[in-house]
Amino acid sequence: MNINDMTVPCCDGFINIRVGAIILKNGKFLMVGNTGVDYLYSVGGRIHFGETAEEAVIREVFEETGIKMEVDRLGFIHENYFYGDTQRNMGKLVYEVSYFFYMKVPEDFEPVSSDFNEDGCKEHLVWASVDDEITMYPDFYRSELSHPSEGVKFFVTDERKKGK
Repeated sequence: MNINDMTVPCCDGFINIRVGAIILKNGKFLMVGNTGVDYLYSVGGRIHFGETAEEAVIREVFEETGIKMEVDRLGFIHENYFYGDTQRNMGKLVYEVSYFFYMKVPEDFEPVSSDFNEDGCKEHLVWASVDDEITMYPDFYRSELSHPSEGVKFFVTDERKKGK
């Protein structure tokens, strides 16, 4: 975790403000996996204090793919309560607000990844499709990215209702 990340301890948990990049190419979308988990998650990360959400997503895409992309448009806002699964936040309640942006993907886009997450697990990029048999976060990607709409959609996910 970067000292400038918009992650704030609150009670026994954390508040995160995050961005995600929607990178579509040839009917697939770019996701991230790492050696420490059995699921995929969106390209992106926490907003740094002083950044706008758009500046953050451009920075995160560059850090994770090595390519500087422009934002096309905001696609989703996601309000999410979940229990942490990393060394830093294991079992703690996290309240996260994420802004997901569709990116302008160059025709010749070929990412290169050498990024690491805060727990030292090597991250890797994966081209995924809605039919892939792996858990993905955010889970609305499966339904929404198969038929993208022009408007901004708002989603709420709350693991507290499932219990710990």
